[in-house]
Amino acid sequence: MAGKITLTMIKPEAVRKGHIGAILAMLSEGGFRIVAMKYMKLSRETAEKFYEVHKEKPFYNDLTEFMSSGPIVAAILEKENAIEAYRGFIGTTNPADAAKGTVRNLFGSNIQENAVHGSDSDENALVEAGFFFSELERY
Repeated sequence: MAGKITLTMIKPEAVRKGHIGAILAMLSEGGFRIVAMKYMKLSRETAEKFYEVHKEKPFYNDLTEFMSSGPIVAAILEKENAIEAYRGFIGTTNPADAAKGTVRNLFGSNIQENAVHGSDSDENALVEAGFFFSELERY
């Protein structure tokens, strides 16, 4: 059975460019309910811990450097079949290939600076949500 939550992060470049409001409005219009949200800056160590699953991949250092380069907005989103719904809503990882009108198509610059993070599985959504939010912070 598909889960009801996913974790998103509005990435530093999208925050720097002032896209928080537009992205949050799209989420609301897309039927996603915000269960928890915070505005924060990841330290390099925190970014490394969050993306530890990618530690052996060639993009890991650049990714963790980028994700700790400025503030982010982390949020737990709720919707039926949340992972599948959100992955379709944000578009493919490369904004150049993302479907017209998706978040990454509208606000992403390249594969790394692609505006938002989205959980890739129900299991990872639970782990990622727990990384940023306690049960007391969820509504």
